[in-house]
Amino acid sequence: MNESTAIGEVRAAAEAIVAAYGTHRTDDYFQAFHPAATFVFYSSPERLESRAAFHEAWDTWVRDDGFRVLECVSADQLIQLFGDVAVFMHRLTTRLRTNAGEETVLERETIVFSRQADGSWLAVHEHLSPDPRGE
Repeated sequence: MNESTAIGEVRAAAEAIVAAYGTHRTDDYFQAFHPAATFVFYSSPERLESRAAFHEAWDTWVRDDGFRVLECVSADQLIQLFGDVAVFMHRLTTRLRTNAGEETVLERETIVFSRQADGSWLAVHEHLSPDPRGE
């Protein structure tokens, strides 16, 4: 497989994650992550060490805080390919609702993808931070 094909596949995998997240399609969103994926969020005090742990945290946010993603837009994308590993970086503008009301958050995100044995790309790590340009 050539590099431009792999980059296109990673871009499609990342766009699928953003689309599922932005429309609060939880099942589609979580299926885009490897079961052993890890997650680091500035809003969470601990590292989440599996897809199941993140899903459990998500369910808590929904239940306790009324968390719902209304829209998510990705911009300023960069993909770096390292064999069967790819790093996807971008900026997010996310509109969400909680019990406190609607808000728009500006963030930067890095998602690390790994090519699976079947040729698909799954996210294996996600790191989210506030976008300093949004302050």
